Amino acid sequence: MNFNQIFLNRPCNLCFMYIKKLIPFLLLLLLSVQVDAQRRSKRKKKRQPAPVEVVVDTIPAYTPAMIRLKLHETVDADQKALLASDGKTDALLNVSSDSQVNSAVSDAVTKKVDWLQYEIESDPAMNQRLKANYLSGISDILRYVKTGWRRSQVDAAYLPQIITTYKKCIEADRNKRSVAPVIRFLPYDIAYTAILPRVFKDNPGYNDTKDLLLLKLSERYPQRTFAALRTNPESPHADSLIRVMAHKYPQQLYDYAQANNKLSYKIQNIEDDPLIKSIVSMARSDNKSGQFYFPFLDLIATGKLTIKDIDAVKNNPVKYFRLLVQTQIEYSRRASAGDTAIGHRSLLGKLEQKAKDEFVAPINGLHERPDAIRFRAIQPLSAEELYYVAVLTNGLIYTSSYTNGVYPLMMRKAGNKGDELLKNVNFDHYRKFLSQAASYNTLKNFLSTFSDKEDTKKLMTSFVSNLEKTEGLEDGVDVADSYASVYETLPELAGQMLNDVKENLNRNKQAGNKKGVAIYNILNYLFLSADSSNRIDLTKELRIPPVYDVSFKSLANEKGAVISQVFFYGDQDGRNIFNGFLNMFNPSNWKIDRSNKQWVVIKSTKGNPVSIYANRPLNELKGEDDKAQRALNAYLEENNLYPTVTIHRGHSYYAPSTIEYMSPSSKLVFMGSCGGFNLIDSILRKSEDAHIIASKQIGKTAINKPFFLLLTEKLRTGKDIEWIPFWKEFKGRANVPGFEDYIPPYKNLGAIFIKAYKKETGETDI
Repeated sequence: MNFNQIFLNRPCNLCFMYIKKLIPFLLLLLLSVQVDAQRRSKRKKKRQPAPVEVVVDTIPAYTPAMIRLKLHETVDADQKALLASDGKTDALLNVSSDSQVNSAVSDAVTKKVDWLQYEIESDPAMNQRLKANYLSGISDILRYVKTGWRRSQVDAAYLPQIITTYKKCIEADRNKRSVAPVIRFLPYDIAYTAILPRVFKDNPGYNDTKDLLLLKLSERYPQRTFAALRTNPESPHADSLIRVMAHKYPQQLYDYAQANNKLSYKIQNIEDDPLIKSIVSMARSDNKSGQFYFPFLDLIATGKLTIKDIDAVKNNPVKYFRLLVQTQIEYSRRASAGDTAIGHRSLLGKLEQKAKDEFVAPINGLHERPDAIRFRAIQPLSAEELYYVAVLTNGLIYTSSYTNGVYPLMMRKAGNKGDELLKNVNFDHYRKFLSQAASYNTLKNFLSTFSDKEDTKKLMTSFVSNLEKTEGLEDGVDVADSYASVYETLPELAGQMLNDVKENLNRNKQAGNKKGVAIYNILNYLFLSADSSNRIDLTKELRIPPVYDVSFKSLANEKGAVISQVFFYGDQDGRNIFNGFLNMFNPSNWKIDRSNKQWVVIKSTKGNPVSIYANRPLNELKGEDDKAQRALNAYLEENNLYPTVTIHRGHSYYAPSTIEYMSPSSKLVFMGSCGGFNLIDSILRKSEDAHIIASKQIGKTAINKPFFLLLTEKLRTGKDIEWIPFWKEFKGRANVPGFEDYIPPYKNLGAIFIKAYKKETGETDI
């Protein structure tokens, strides 16, 4: 089959379009329009010494009973904390790009909650115990939303409906009626959050609500169904949910089948489903080798592979990896024909793990040793196996590991026929591979090995085309990330890519495909901006925050101070880096407070107030570094200190932890390693406007130190960060090998692409 046949006939794997859910927004908009007249512009007047005249739009003055005064004060504090959870201590909670949604949510946090406090406290028919419990329930809801909305555990845009539903539940509960009918037809986020307060556990319909919530959860967050079943295994819906979710999430079924609890026993009792039986057999195997077998679940269930076949190779890293690659190639062939293998994600996950642990980690770790020693581990691998080693460790593999080891060995074993190599792997992950090759400046060499130059053009046209049909945005990010390198090294090909983008944009406009129009409109502007003579203003054209600068004002809080947070980890490298980090700061301009056992604080003594909080790199084996990070985060939150600068100092495998703990208020994020799409996407999910500085390789002190010194000096002197002159000055101070691996925010086109897409479509779950 030639390239033309492949690209014209090859169906798109896992293709579907996003269907934008309008119902929650319309409900919210309707609610904001039909707000009760008595709740529009109300002011809190609690604990007034004397009553005042009741005004329709004003909460009447009232004095809480002394025994509940603390509960009211706690609710007030929780309101303020929720409002500040977006990083700004004001009266507006920004949870969406839609100002009307934000206004309605903020109104719910303040006015609707204020009124509910008043109504509970002033109700003469409600007993004292219930008043206390219902007030505590308000705090439970506010705290849950505060911690959950940034972690995608609850949609904060539903808050107005949540408060309204909670009030209805109170009415039912106080009259000893079931709360189940109140939540029966509501979305999961509203229903769960509204009956979250402990007071409803005594409600006569509480068990019914548990079953309702289980079904709602399985529809809204199916990936969390097994976790919910673990706490409610006796649900009448358990058996049917297990059967459905087993085929969607076989890895989760495997994990839960391993336990010895009620859910595990219920899973084991299902004997009429071959897939479930196979997974249970693996999970309950005496030799604990189930994880070796699980990636081949589809082949085992259909009798194409046996446990004996796997046992023969599982203890040999090369042979086991070879079997994984062969299976992945087979699965990708089936996927291109529209047949998705069961457990294909688990296979890919195991491939990534083995590629990293068995091959990339060793050659990365030996980066100072001679090549003959360093690359010994990958010598037995075939070209196809090396392809997967490269493409599945994107963001983890060092530049030198790729350019000096994996790539040249792969091409040599492929007979310098890149076109044949792609055919042999069924073009699996080819966009990621081409993006990676562009990033490491090997794309020109790779394309030069094609026997037919027309195939090169067809490949790159395919690379850019039909992105609207792919799952998520990762392929689009790969295309965006590749362009800067292509523009610099292959200008003719860059011109073709730009033309292909324009053709795809027109095609999607004619088809009325909103996702496609958004993707290609953004790519068009990004590609045009690579040529400065086009004078493309990305901020104006894509309606995103400035790409080329970060103002000092945006980094400073209302007191004019900049708060920075640095994450350290307790391995040997982390301890060494930490000591060097502290020695960077000149005592004439900075002072270091070392009084706390879990963190240090570095503060400027001259110029603008800058505070740098850094956890100590304590013993990671005992989890003490993690405890220190948690403790520091708690301290910052309690004192309303919201970092706008986040710095990760540690190996790439620690990066997910830094992202989990980093503040949503972060505007400038420095990562020691790139980590690819998943890392960038995770950062932007946490802080959508963050400027990201990343490296393709492990951070180097000779480069990191000049960066930190330059950055902190800019902050101390109150200057805006203008990236192009900043990067020029930075290079002058750190012009050493490896500097080219550091990517400034304005060249991080993948991050810009994600920001622009979210802004254009309003999508957050991509």
